[in-house]
Amino acid sequence: MSDDLRDAATRIRANAYAPYSGFQVGVALRSESGRIFTGVNVENVAYPEGTCAEAGAIAAMCAAGERRIAEVFVIADSPEPVPCCGGCRQKIAEFAGPDVAVTLATTDGKTLVMSVAQLLPGAFGPDHMARATAAAQG
Repeated sequence: MSDDLRDAATRIRANAYAPYSGFQVGVALRSESGRIFTGVNVENVAYPEGTCAEAGAIAAMCAAGERRIAEVFVIADSPEPVPCCGGCRQKIAEFAGPDVAVTLATTDGKTLVMSVAQLLPGAFGPDHMARATAAAQG
């Protein structure tokens, strides 16, 4: 776990927009180039329309023209480290190799480090789409 990722995720978490749940989440990820991108959860009164912190950090990375994640740090105020939701696990797997470390942390210092493969075993990936892609390309 990198201190700079922990510090960035901890700082950005305070900017989460969570007026309905009060559950603020901050994420910092390092791209393969070494740049750090952050994200926070953003709620909406129509709950399914909110966005997760992981999705925000990944969107910021993509907006900057980067496509590969080297490391992820997620922090929330919870008694135990909070795993990413299923959708965010899939989003992380899209941009990170199976051995990339994902650190899940609480605001009081507990951490759990998992690889992307541990976080999302049996991940759906591009290889599953090979036939459809080949058929579409004619």
